[in-house]
Amino acid sequence: MRRPVFRLPAWLPVDGYILTLLGTVGLAALVPARGAAATVADGASTGAVALLFFLYGARLSTREAMDGLRHWRLHLTTLACTFVVFPALGVAARFLVPFVLPPALYTGLLFLCLVPSTVQSSIAFTSIARGNVAAAICAGSFSSIVGIVVTPLLAGLVLHGDGGGFSAHSLVSIVCQLLLPFVAGQVLRRWVGTFLTRHKKVLGYVDRGSILLVVYAAFSVGMVQGIWHQVSPLRLLCLLGVEAVLLAAMLTVTSYGSKKLGFPRGDRIAITFAGSKKSLAAGLPMASVLFGAQAGLAVLPLMLFHQMQLMVCAVLAKRYAARAAAEPPPAVGPDGSGPDRGGSAVGVDPVQRESEHQRAGR
Repeated sequence: MRRPVFRLPAWLPVDGYILTLLGTVGLAALVPARGAAATVADGASTGAVALLFFLYGARLSTREAMDGLRHWRLHLTTLACTFVVFPALGVAARFLVPFVLPPALYTGLLFLCLVPSTVQSSIAFTSIARGNVAAAICAGSFSSIVGIVVTPLLAGLVLHGDGGGFSAHSLVSIVCQLLLPFVAGQVLRRWVGTFLTRHKKVLGYVDRGSILLVVYAAFSVGMVQGIWHQVSPLRLLCLLGVEAVLLAAMLTVTSYGSKKLGFPRGDRIAITFAGSKKSLAAGLPMASVLFGAQAGLAVLPLMLFHQMQLMVCAVLAKRYAARAAAEPPPAVGPDGSGPDRGGSAVGVDPVQRESEHQRAGR
C-alpha cells in the first residue's frame, strides 16, 4: 500500500518549496546554529555548494549545449537580458537608498539582478505557453553556465562597497566551490551520467536539501549577529513593490523587445520566460560564497522575487496557451511546410523534420 503524499491544493498560488524555505528561515530564527554547531553548519554548507555545482556539471550534456549554439541570436538576446538589462536596472535603482530601501536590502536586490536565469521553470512555462521548448532548454542551460563566471565578475564590478564583490579569498572560494566542482562533473559525466539519470528523483531531493542547508547556515549567522533588526515590515513591503516593478519591466522588455527583433512566436515565448527570471538554486550558493556572514539579508530579495516570478509567469503562460488555442491552425503547403505559429523551426528535431517531409512526399 502506497503512503499518501502531501500536496498543496492546486488553487494555492504558492510554491511548496518556497514554503519549505520560509520554514527553514523560521527554524534558523528560533534555533540558530551557534558555536560548534555553527562551525559544523558552515562546513556542511560549503560541501553542499560544491555538491550542487558538481551535479550541475555532471547532468549537463556537453553535446546538447554545443548543438544549441546554432540558436546564437536567441541566446545572445537572452544573455543580454539576464546579464546586461537586469544589472542596469539594478544599478539604476540605487537612488532608492536609503529612502525606500536600506543599503542591506538594496545589495540583495542588486545581487538578484546578477544571478543567471532558471532552467526548469523556464522550460515548464514555455511548454505550457506552447513556445519553443528546445530553445528554452538551451537558453536556461547557457545562462547557468555563463553565470558561474559572469555573476561573480559582475558582483566584483557593481557590488564594490555594497557588502559584496571580489577579494582574494572570495576568488579562491569561487574557484574551489563553484568552478572546480562544475568542471569535475563535466569530466566525470561519462561515468556517472547514467547513474544520475537513473536516480534523478532522489538527487532532486539532494539538490533541494542542499539549498535548505545553505539557507539555514546563512540565516543562522544573520540571527546571531542581529542583522534582522535592520529590516522593518514597511521596508519589506517597499521591497516587494520594487521587485514587482522590476519583474514587470523585464517581462515588457523581453516580450516586446523580442518581437521588435523579429523572432517568431515560439522563440519570443522562450525569451520572455528565460530572460525575465532568476534562479534561486544558483543564486543561494553563490550568495553564501560572495557575502559570507551577510548572506542572510542578501538572499532575501532573491527568495521573494523567485516566488513572485513563479506566480506571475504561471498566469502569463496560461494566457499565452489560451491565445495559441484560439488561433487558426497554420496552413500547410504541398511540400508539408507552413508558417510558424507555435514554435520556431530551429527548435524542431532534424530527424523529426525529415520524417515529416518524407510522409508529406508519399
